[in-house]
Amino acid sequence: MDRSQHSMKRILLKLSGEALAGDKKTGFDEPTVTAVARQVKEIVDSGVQVGIVIGGGNFWRGRTSETIDRTKADQIGMLATVMNCIYVSEIFRSVGMGTEIFTPFQCAAFTELFSKDKAVAALAAGRVVFFAGGIGHPYFSTDMGTVLRAVEIEADMILSARAVDGVYDSDPKVNRDARKYDTIPIREVVDRQLGVMDLAAAVLCMENKMPMTIFGLNEENSIINTVKGKSNGTVITV
Repeated sequence: MDRSQHSMKRILLKLSGEALAGDKKTGFDEPTVTAVARQVKEIVDSGVQVGIVIGGGNFWRGRTSETIDRTKADQIGMLATVMNCIYVSEIFRSVGMGTEIFTPFQCAAFTELFSKDKAVAALAAGRVVFFAGGIGHPYFSTDMGTVLRAVEIEADMILSARAVDGVYDSDPKVNRDARKYDTIPIREVVDRQLGVMDLAAAVLCMENKMPMTIFGLNEENSIINTVKGKSNGTVITV
């Protein structure tokens, strides 16, 4: 499959939970989510198939709590992503898109149990497909869920929309002189452990030659521009 940026037919969009919370930092900011929905609708209407993974950071940062068992903390995080996907899916529907939500575990009437065949069929039918619940196991972040689903559905690229607008050589919040990369090879991300995503996910990306663009969600039309190859973010090459 051709993965050059100008011929993207199927993308996996990763949305950070914090970015969806806007200035509130927690919960949902509906204008922010509606703006995302309008951009995604334009992309879908142009014929691009869109899968989505959403982080859970607007509800839960389990690793900050030493009181709770790591497995239980991660399970709470998985459920936070399910809540996020149900909410965002409804906002998407309100602007005229069809959606489907898949989880790697049973959620009764809330979601569909993930299968590649069903997910690809939904994408081919023009529906936006949400992959909630991570990979269904503790000790793996939504980064891993993002890369795994992107590889499984044979996406052309991962688009990662974040509060920070790319990959820097040091933390831009701490270091004013931090330098942003326009492009960086995935091997360098792995070798230098740049913290762009967790290491296991970065290695999976590298092994499966899955390119990624990291960009700022808050810039106007940032998702549309990134699909068109006009991102101000960082392209992680393979």
